[in-house]
Amino acid sequence: MTSESRFTAQNKTTQQRISNNTVGLVALSDFRKRRAEVLEQQEREAREAAFGPSSTSTSTPDRSLTSTPDHASDPVGPVKKKTKQQQKRRKVGGAKLSFGDDEDEGGGDQEDSVGDKVEDEDKVDAKREDGAKSKNRFKVNSSVSVVPRPVTKSALRREAAEREALRREFLERQERVKSTEIVIPFVFYDGSNIPGGAVRVKKGDFVWQFLDKSRKVGADLGVGERTNARREWARVGVDDLLMVRGNVIIPHHYDFLFFIMNKTLGPSGTVLFNYDAGTSTPRPGQPIGNDDQTPPLPATLSAAKIQIPDDSLEGASDDPTLTRVVDRRWYERNKHIYPASMWQDFDPEKDYQKEIRRDLGGNTFFYS
Repeated sequence: MTSESRFTAQNKTTQQRISNNTVGLVALSDFRKRRAEVLEQQEREAREAAFGPSSTSTSTPDRSLTSTPDHASDPVGPVKKKTKQQQKRRKVGGAKLSFGDDEDEGGGDQEDSVGDKVEDEDKVDAKREDGAKSKNRFKVNSSVSVVPRPVTKSALRREAAEREALRREFLERQERVKSTEIVIPFVFYDGSNIPGGAVRVKKGDFVWQFLDKSRKVGADLGVGERTNARREWARVGVDDLLMVRGNVIIPHHYDFLFFIMNKTLGPSGTVLFNYDAGTSTPRPGQPIGNDDQTPPLPATLSAAKIQIPDDSLEGASDDPTLTRVVDRRWYERNKHIYPASMWQDFDPEKDYQKEIRRDLGGNTFFYS
C-alpha cells in the first residue's frame, strides 16, 4: 500500500467496513466481534503504512471476513480504552447530538437496557422470596384456646336478634328517663325577685313547656302591681318569656335532658341543671323507688295515676333564685343595667370556663 493511504478518510472506510460486515446479524455479541475485527484490521493497515512493506510478511491474514477474532495474537487494548472513553463520555455528557458514534452508542444503550432488565427481574424475584418468607412467619397460634365462631346464617340471625333486643332496652330506658318528673323552683324577676313557687316537669320536656306552666302559675297568683295582673298573664305568650338559669338565657327549643346528660357547665363553673342522668332516686322514707326497685302495684291501682308530692321529687330543695322567669320586653328595656347586663344566650360550642367576662364598654370583670 502506498503512502497516500495515510491521508485517506479513515472514518468513512471504517463505517463502510462495519456496515458491510454486519449485514444480517441478529445478536449484539456478533456485532461487537465484527466491529473489533474491523478496528484491528484498520490499525494493522495504519502500521503497515507507517513502517513499510517489510512488516507485511509478519502480519497475520485479514480476519475481517472470519466469524471470530483471535484474542491471543492481536492486541485489543486500544479497543478497550476506546470503549471506556465512550462509556465515560456517555455518563458525563448525557444524551447529545452525535454524527460519528451513533451505532456504537446505540449498541451501548441496548446493552445497558438489557442489564437494567436483568437487574429488575432479580429485584422482583428477591421481593417475591421476601414476601413468601414474611407470609410463612405469621401462622396460627396453636396455644390460644379461643376458637372463632363460624359465620353462619343462624349466628348472624342470633346476633341481629341480640342487637335488636339491646336497642329496644336502650330505648325503653331512655323513655323512662325522659318520663321521670323533676321539680324546678323559680321566681319572677322584673328588677326584684317575686316568689313564683315550683313547677313540675319531666326530664324530656322542653324549656317552652316550663315557661307555659310558669305563666299559668303567674296568672293564678296574680303576680304584678296592677289590678288586672291576671288578665295580663293570660295575654302573655310563651315567646314573651325568658328562662334565665344563673346568668345564661336558655333557648326555648332545648330540652332539659340535653343539659342533664351532658352536665353542661355555666360561666361560674357550676352545672346548669344538676339532676341525675338516670331515673330519680327516692329519698329516705319515701315508698317510690327506682324502676328496678319499684314494687308492683295492685291491679285496682295500676290504671290510676298516683300523684307524688313535690317534696319527694328531685330538685324540690334547690334555690328558687337560680331560675328566673323574665318578661322579654322588660329585658330589652333593661339589658344594659346590672344584673341583666351579665346575662348571655346559651351557646353549646362555647367553653364558659375559658371565657373572659367583659362589660358593654369592653372592660374586664375582675370578679366572678
